[in-house]
Amino acid sequence: MAEVETAAFVERELRAFDFDEIRTGVAGTGILATLRGGRPGPVTLLRADMDALPVTELNDVPYASTKPGVMHACGHDAHVAVLSCAAKELARRRPEVPGTLVFCFQPGEEGAAGNKLMIDDGALENPHVDRVFALHVYSGLDVGKIGVRDGAFFASSDRFVLRLKGSGGHGAMPDLSVDPIVAASYLVTMLQTLASREVAPREPVVVTVGKIESGSTFNVIPDEAEMLGTVRTFDEAVRSAMPERMERIVAGLCASLRLTYEFEYLWGYPTTVNDVAANEVVREVGRGALGAANVVDGHEIVMWSEDMSYMQELRPGSYFLVGARGPQLGTYPQHSARYDIDERALDVGYSVMLGLGLRG
Repeated sequence: MAEVETAAFVERELRAFDFDEIRTGVAGTGILATLRGGRPGPVTLLRADMDALPVTELNDVPYASTKPGVMHACGHDAHVAVLSCAAKELARRRPEVPGTLVFCFQPGEEGAAGNKLMIDDGALENPHVDRVFALHVYSGLDVGKIGVRDGAFFASSDRFVLRLKGSGGHGAMPDLSVDPIVAASYLVTMLQTLASREVAPREPVVVTVGKIESGSTFNVIPDEAEMLGTVRTFDEAVRSAMPERMERIVAGLCASLRLTYEFEYLWGYPTTVNDVAANEVVREVGRGALGAANVVDGHEIVMWSEDMSYMQELRPGSYFLVGARGPQLGTYPQHSARYDIDERALDVGYSVMLGLGLRG
């Protein structure tokens, strides 16, 4: 939610072209540019997320981030480049455009639910949006290809905070203490039984403990330990059952080891679900722009989450992948400090976004 310079750059780029309306400051730093086409058709929203990550870049390249601790480690800069160039070309070709296009440059995808904030600020109304499209460059797919999947494609994403409360003491006299670190260590493995023994093998689920914080030195048993983690699912019934299942394990272990606890489950992004008809539009455009062999239909599910899910709960839409993996670049995963893309992916994304803008 701090994309001030990026938003200003995008606005300058768009102001040079003949859009019907450019609305800035949406959900803080978001931008909505509206283009009314010369032919009848639907109202289509094309979206790019703009935010970076709190990562210090390790790539030794001329275009590396110049801001310490801030890096486009997920490819959102590529999304902005693709959509801004497509928007400008579509503005040049306004007579060919069917219906109305809304170009959505969104802040805060990385955990701040910027997509929902833009909805709350009217992104799907005035004009009333009929359908939505978005893309994501992906290091798990070869450059030149796009990946499409009907139905659930990206996982839901929830967080949990667990505080274990024991009784500290000397590291040489553990019998006089109640050790929260031991309990935390057990819980890391015990929580994995939710996926291996309580959820059907056909249902994808991930429970990850990403942070454990406790203690101050080598010979002191601390009073407390804090655990932070994430839960990813695809099925809503599985998702809704996870807090109770997790707390049952926590409560049982704490009772046996004489600890108390505080457990907080924070609901996050829902599953991203693609509409079949919207996906078919992407397939047709992709086949025309790239060739049928480069449209990967039925792409495997992806366990990361995406706040575009909020718009796709309210409007039919398609979220598709653009391959960014080349022979030299694009091999590191998203969120890596060495993340980069094979920039031929920009041409692919641009071609498909342009085609979607021209497809009624």
